[in-house]
Amino acid sequence: MLSDIEIAQQAHLIPINELAASAGLTEAEFEPYGRDKAKVSLDPSRQKTAKLILVTATSGMPAGSGKTTTSIALAQGMKKVGKRAVLALREPSLGPVFGMKGGAAGGGYSQVLPMEAINLHFTGDLHAITAANNLLAALLDNARHQGQVQLREIYWRRVMDVNDRMLRNIVSGLGGPANGIPTEAGFDITAASELMAILCLATDLEDLRRRIDRIVLGIKTDGTAYTCAELGATGALLALLLEATKPNLVQSIEGNLAFVHGGPFANIAHGCNSVAATYAALKLGEYAITEAGFGSDLGAEKFFNIKCRAAGLEPAAVVLVTSTKALKWHGGVALPEIGKPNMEALKRGLCNLEAHIENLKHFGPNIVVSLNHFHTDEDAEIEVIRARAAELGVRFAVCDGFAKGGDGAIELAQAVIEAAADPKPLVHTYEPEQPILEKIDAIVTKVYGGAGADLSDAAKKDLKRLQDLGFDRLPVCIAKTPFSLTADAKALGAPKGFRVPVQRLILNAGAGFIVVTTGAIMRMPGLPKAPAAMQIDVVDGRIVGLS
Repeated sequence: MLSDIEIAQQAHLIPINELAASAGLTEAEFEPYGRDKAKVSLDPSRQKTAKLILVTATSGMPAGSGKTTTSIALAQGMKKVGKRAVLALREPSLGPVFGMKGGAAGGGYSQVLPMEAINLHFTGDLHAITAANNLLAALLDNARHQGQVQLREIYWRRVMDVNDRMLRNIVSGLGGPANGIPTEAGFDITAASELMAILCLATDLEDLRRRIDRIVLGIKTDGTAYTCAELGATGALLALLLEATKPNLVQSIEGNLAFVHGGPFANIAHGCNSVAATYAALKLGEYAITEAGFGSDLGAEKFFNIKCRAAGLEPAAVVLVTSTKALKWHGGVALPEIGKPNMEALKRGLCNLEAHIENLKHFGPNIVVSLNHFHTDEDAEIEVIRARAAELGVRFAVCDGFAKGGDGAIELAQAVIEAAADPKPLVHTYEPEQPILEKIDAIVTKVYGGAGADLSDAAKKDLKRLQDLGFDRLPVCIAKTPFSLTADAKALGAPKGFRVPVQRLILNAGAGFIVVTTGAIMRMPGLPKAPAAMQIDVVDGRIVGLS
């Protein structure tokens, strides 16, 4: 089979003007960025017409789960059965693209195109967020240097969109008074910037302005919060972010409309594409298909409790992606062996699928288990998973979108259409006015299957600070490993009765949530021993090695 990039480069792209016209967009509603992508600003009078479908997954593994590929395949499968499905996906970060994970434009014959552009600079959205974030850091440092504000704590860090462990912790402002105030500082990756979360949760420009205004940059000497509004930087940030607020229109390999916009990580942020892109998909299709990062314990939980609440969204159905490889991994098989037949390990790993099904049942919408098919899968293995899904009262479908595109996702499309025909009301894990600790315990017990959370001494101090500042009723965004329902990446399967250690509580007042860190969660990833970057090149004017 051809590589992802070879398939993408051989595909026939519909010119973006024709694609937009076929979707009923007026010339005033889209601005072409070259021949194959556009920025979109839909008429505010357009109404939402589509049913929203969320794609999530069982617990992660190093080989990935295939959510994006399945999402794209599902849209293409719906097109095959005569339904108009529009995608709303996250933008890739350059960190994973050049690091270990690779790109995030799908795979095989279920990709969004132009694959190279989407995985690299695209329309410059992530660069705009990087620039705005770092402008805010520079303006803050300048205000300190000029004596306009004194801070006893500084929260705002710089960002860049590549993995670089050397920049996690640095000292800036060295070289004497002319060069600023020596300060312990550091860099996060752009996907971890609060501005990324803010951009993706803002419902319009005025909401974006309000959210940027209330960013807490640090604590003044009198113990009160110092905000972006007080600094006076909001207007400049809005100017840098203006174009980045507009969703990017591209297409699937089979011509489905696809909005690819925003990219917060799900282990350190809320892991969903922008509200603006989701709204656009809801206005232009019969079905709007979106995904949330990692497993249902991370991305889906935050989608339901943070994004749906903020944007007034009600999903009609949920697709839970799994694979024989993922279940064997959680059944104790070493990574190099997960593609080999092993019925006993598969059966042991079913507990992880069961835990995620029970998790999603608490939220309400109907569930479809989608098996991401590999050529090494045996029929007997598939039937074991199908039978268990039936016993648990959820729909099941095999998706072979990677190898067959939309034709390989017809079974999944039909199952999702059936599930979405009888939508159930969304049930949130906690109430908005509950205290932070009650919200954390609710997620740990109801979603992870644990017994509760334990705060470190530092987290207890953070909690006291949040209470003093009046931010102790915000939603919580728990940052933990995607490889386990627990905070321990090695605890595979479906552990019960565990407790989650909370290291820090980080205020993201602009985004409107508290980041709850557990274990060793890095906001700036490092590169692996063999980075994907070492395989990427340009040959005869074409990019090769990108995946």
